[in-house]
Amino acid sequence: MKRREALKNIGLSAAFFMGTPAVLSLMQSCTGNTQTWVPEFLNEEEGLVLKNLVDVILPKTKDLPSGLELNIPQFIDKFMNEIFDDESQMHTKTLFAEIIGLLKPNSETPIDELSQDNFTALLDDYMLTEDFIDQDRESDPKTTKPTKSEFLNTIKLMTINAYRTSQLIGETILPYDPVPGTYFCGDLEDITGGKSWSL
Repeated sequence: MKRREALKNIGLSAAFFMGTPAVLSLMQSCTGNTQTWVPEFLNEEEGLVLKNLVDVILPKTKDLPSGLELNIPQFIDKFMNEIFDDESQMHTKTLFAEIIGLLKPNSETPIDELSQDNFTALLDDYMLTEDFIDQDRESDPKTTKPTKSEFLNTIKLMTINAYRTSQLIGETILPYDPVPGTYFCGDLEDITGGKSWSL
């Protein structure tokens, strides 16, 4: 099975290095209003799809800001533009076209007319869960081309990692110690209230 090579081809391995200085610097450069954002790598339609997916994955809650408020779509677009190699970028464009094809009832439907329910249903249908069978991978296990499910899971992973490593979440939501001086050993519930440490 070529799943590992397929995941590399959509930059999944790069997504694990969110804590590196270069990536953190890239993330800090994402400022501005999400409503007026113009994608660098994605086209306008793909950017709208990404914004909606991020909003479904990390919506605003009573206690936490949404992924859109932290400019996560801008970061992912920059990441794809500056970090992905040519092959990963090619696969990303192909997969966005496939995702858009799944979302639209017909080719003339504008993406901005779709509701959040459309994006939620897409993620519900294609998220890799414990009992999920990736039909695309099952039908062609030798291909190194990523599947729609693998691609959407990469978007989810990048969204969550970018959110966790953002300055706002890292310094105000997660337990944060800029100059750790004491080693703590014990139950995470007792030490941080069950929250993981900020990176």
